Amino acid sequence: MTEQREFDLTQESDPDHNPRYRSHQDWTSRHLVQARNVTVYLPKIYDTEPERSFPVLYMHDGQNLFDGRLSYVPGSTWRAGATLDASIAKGLVEPLILVGIANTGSTRMSEYTPDPDPRLGGGGGPLYAKAIVEDLIPWMAEKYRITNSREGTGIAGSSLGGLISLWMGFEYPEIFGKVAALSPSLWWNNRSLLAEAGKLNLKYRPKIWIDMGLEEGALHLHNTDLMARSLKQKGWVPGIDLHYERVWRGTHSETAWASRFGDVLRFLYPSTKTASQTLTPYFR
Repeated sequence: MTEQREFDLTQESDPDHNPRYRSHQDWTSRHLVQARNVTVYLPKIYDTEPERSFPVLYMHDGQNLFDGRLSYVPGSTWRAGATLDASIAKGLVEPLILVGIANTGSTRMSEYTPDPDPRLGGGGGPLYAKAIVEDLIPWMAEKYRITNSREGTGIAGSSLGGLISLWMGFEYPEIFGKVAALSPSLWWNNRSLLAEAGKLNLKYRPKIWIDMGLEEGALHLHNTDLMARSLKQKGWVPGIDLHYERVWRGTHSETAWASRFGDVLRFLYPSTKTASQTLTPYFR
């Protein structure tokens, strides 16, 4: 019996058959102890338009994005490459580059948390963020044609990856003009990021997608409700630079995040054709 493997939605997005999927092994940063793999997914027109630069979305938990052989749950990925290709082909999203930053397992909790929790530890997020801002983005600029602007630079993740994405958007708004936080772990350290959001006074406001699945529990839904409300009070405008969604039947899983990744791309990186169209946000 042949083992079934799910890499992405199409064979073209299978990493073994797609030259636009580039895996860089053992990338290192002066700010991090452990090396990790960085995967880059290029839009189809990258090679046909050699004078063009492209926006970038940097994504945490990179092993869960494209290749089912590497994902935390074997065979379950975000189907990120195929979703990007389909969204561009339909004219919904501008061509962009996806960059998956693999976690190292043992350091994931520390790197994805902005401050230490008295019970769980962690708090290595600021160094991890520095690694992306000071080492990975310049490294990408040397190897690929990327847009050097905050409007063209985004950060995204789920769970603890959503937590650190929001924190990076607040801490580096001059770098990251777009943030996606799917099912963010706002419970961390007695909801410290919620307290920080209430004190924000940013010169630049990143465009933010935030969501939570209805199946993820009342506490987590309450936390994201509070975060969205706080951002509104600080000047973010739903449908313009903020999208908050309570996801029907949404669970805490790669499958659930994959199902809405196309909408995330459409909100953060709309094509000129769809820029005036808005998704329906959820707000109380």
